[in-house]
Amino acid sequence: MQTSFSEEQLADPRLRQANDILRKCVHCGFCLATCPTYVELGNELDSPRGRIYLIKDMLENDKPASQQVVTHIDRCLSCLACMTTCPSGVDYMRLVDQARVHIEETYDRPFADRLIRNVLAFVLPYPGRFRLALAAAFFGKPFAPLLQRMGGPFARMGAMLQLAPASFAGRLREAQTGNIFPASSPRSGRVAILTGCAQPVLDPGINAAAIRLLNRLGIEVVLPAGEGCCGGLVHHMGREAAALAFARANVDAWMREIEGEGLDAILITTSGCGVTIKDYGHMLAGDPEYAQKAVRVAALAKDITEYLAAIDLPEPAKTPGLPGLSVAYHSACSLQHGQRIVLPPKMLLEKAGFILRDVPEGHLCCGSAGTYNIMQSEIATRLRARKVRNIESLKPDLIAAGNIGCMTQIGAGTALPIVHTIELLDWAWGGPRPEALAVMLKER
Repeated sequence: MQTSFSEEQLADPRLRQANDILRKCVHCGFCLATCPTYVELGNELDSPRGRIYLIKDMLENDKPASQQVVTHIDRCLSCLACMTTCPSGVDYMRLVDQARVHIEETYDRPFADRLIRNVLAFVLPYPGRFRLALAAAFFGKPFAPLLQRMGGPFARMGAMLQLAPASFAGRLREAQTGNIFPASSPRSGRVAILTGCAQPVLDPGINAAAIRLLNRLGIEVVLPAGEGCCGGLVHHMGREAAALAFARANVDAWMREIEGEGLDAILITTSGCGVTIKDYGHMLAGDPEYAQKAVRVAALAKDITEYLAAIDLPEPAKTPGLPGLSVAYHSACSLQHGQRIVLPPKMLLEKAGFILRDVPEGHLCCGSAGTYNIMQSEIATRLRARKVRNIESLKPDLIAAGNIGCMTQIGAGTALPIVHTIELLDWAWGGPRPEALAVMLKER
């Protein structure tokens, strides 16, 4: 793509990067067929190629973001399926992230839009606040359908309530940062696990399963004091300063462990967070104090399945009820497109003894995408219905996924049990049966 940034503009590192990305696009249109919003809406401005044209015009001409630009950029899921498809290597992720920062700096959103974004940024990255919000949502959940029918900002409130868990009965309390979980067999490694923000509140059993399995494999696990949200939630809202503050806090927490007893890896059980953390080196490249530390941290970051696939696992345990279970594996966009991790989760599930089913149109997003299923609830609902139809066509016993956002989104649209991949692996290698499977296994 031909660009015409001025020499003065190209002196800005951000615009220079945008120029380099834009010049790689050859207008081929391969991205259209794999873009969920284009597939659903059929509008080229809701495709990566269309958005690239809008971003180019906005940045090249130093324009404030227009309502048209905001509408189509806001509809982007950042699923990154376009990057998997692109033959030219266009770094769409960093281009659209830069566009979101520009929108945040130059566009005056309507009051209702600003309000809900401020609420999400204030609540979701903080487990304590999020826990209180979910407790309140429990009482508001019956009103979700009514609010969604009212439209506008009420529809977004309804979407939030619809996604809230129906009950917290029987849920574990999440492990606290600062804890160390020693290996239960001779220690062969030491890792940190991201505690994060939303996942430990929605389902603390996920990290509990990861810790149990790792400990049995001889891996010591630490939850470093001082770490928290990866910054991804506010990063995708264009709130750069807040995202970088979260990133710096996490880098500090992990560097204390790296320079202390050392870490073999920083493991992530929420694949959406993995994309952000693996990009810390780029995000903090302009910060002289943090640039090198961020690169070091990002190099240690691994999805939990990526790590397990690289170590020598023993044979699975003889687990009653497990053999013969059919699993529809949902490959989260942040895993397959963002981190390019496709085979390891499947190989691990098959080794564990599950019968794996690949979901038709598995490259298309389920509509979760951080806060997307709240901010763009109508499109997200359409994508969820499409995903659920494809999953249920397989007639599986259960669904496995590696991202809490996908689990929450898909789980709101199907009666099939949905569990995290690591919960199934923990069960197969001698851990307890996932709680979500209790009813299904009782009926078999």
